[in-house]
Amino acid sequence: MRIFVELDNGLLPDRFGKHAPEAYQLDGHPVRSFPIEIADVPEGARSLALTFLDYDAVPVGGFCWIHWLACDIAPDTTLVPENASASGELACVQGSNSDWSPLAGSHTDPRIIHRYAGPYPPDKTHDYTLTVYALDCELGLSEGYFLNEFRRAVRGHVLDEASLELPSRA
Repeated sequence: MRIFVELDNGLLPDRFGKHAPEAYQLDGHPVRSFPIEIADVPEGARSLALTFLDYDAVPVGGFCWIHWLACDIAPDTTLVPENASASGELACVQGSNSDWSPLAGSHTDPRIIHRYAGPYPPDKTHDYTLTVYALDCELGLSEGYFLNEFRRAVRGHVLDEASLELPSRA
């Protein structure tokens, strides 16, 4: 399986993160998700899922920051369109990002905490890890699920996966 995200001079374009124009933010949070091209999904895949994580947040905030979780995406999807997380154009179930956490302000608006939360590196350019999974089943998780629930649900069901490091500037 292969995935592709177009970068701008080696970085995730600004409209998807900290420097997004106001029209692409909700209450100061960048909410416009980037497009993802997907190819060579293995035969037998029944669904796709994705995670978008910031491991560079560990030394800054003490934990890996979750920016986007989505599952039960149709296996014949070749393009996750720009803004799919907020627009609903892509049928999927989305999980909780780190903005719900008491350590991140305890936000409660599902449009912020159960959707894409764009990169917002506080100190320097961070590398964000996008992983797309081809699964032999649909996960059947409920909207707002957590990363630990996702990890348990995919055990033994991953046919293939592809990852990219997507740098975003501070």
